[in-house]
Amino acid sequence: MERILVSSCLAGRPVRYDGAAKPVDDGLFERWRAEGRLVPFCPEVSGGLAVPRPPAEIVGGDGRAVLDGTAAVRTGAGEDVTDAFLHGARLALAAARRAGARVAVLKEGSPSCGSDRIYDGTFTGASTPGEGVTTALLEREGVRVFGEDDLASVQALLTGLESR
Repeated sequence: MERILVSSCLAGRPVRYDGAAKPVDDGLFERWRAEGRLVPFCPEVSGGLAVPRPPAEIVGGDGRAVLDGTAAVRTGAGEDVTDAFLHGARLALAAARRAGARVAVLKEGSPSCGSDRIYDGTFTGASTPGEGVTTALLEREGVRVFGEDDLASVQALLTGLESR
């Protein structure tokens, strides 16, 4: 049975920057939870950031650029929190490897977990295509990452992986 690394906030844990959770209300997600597939993990909290915490955005690129050292993660006040995001991403990868997870479902829009879009670094609420730091590292290391609105694609991948 394939395990799925999942953002803790999607599993109902209040770990977002604002102290909230964003639980997924979907039959597939609940089935995976009941089957014991879910491995909840919050890279930002694991990386050393508090709850609540100031919102952060990637400035100068996306998660791939942060991994390459050409972009940074900053709060709206300008504090550089890149090291915490990188540390959390490495811990997320370690958790996925320990669990044998080749699939992740992460919170879209997050500077850690966004898989298709992230906020654009201007703190205006505008988003841009791109990946968060954790997503970029997981993808580089062979873990497929999906946003919480693409569970049907996750199930299709799981079916394919488990039929081999």
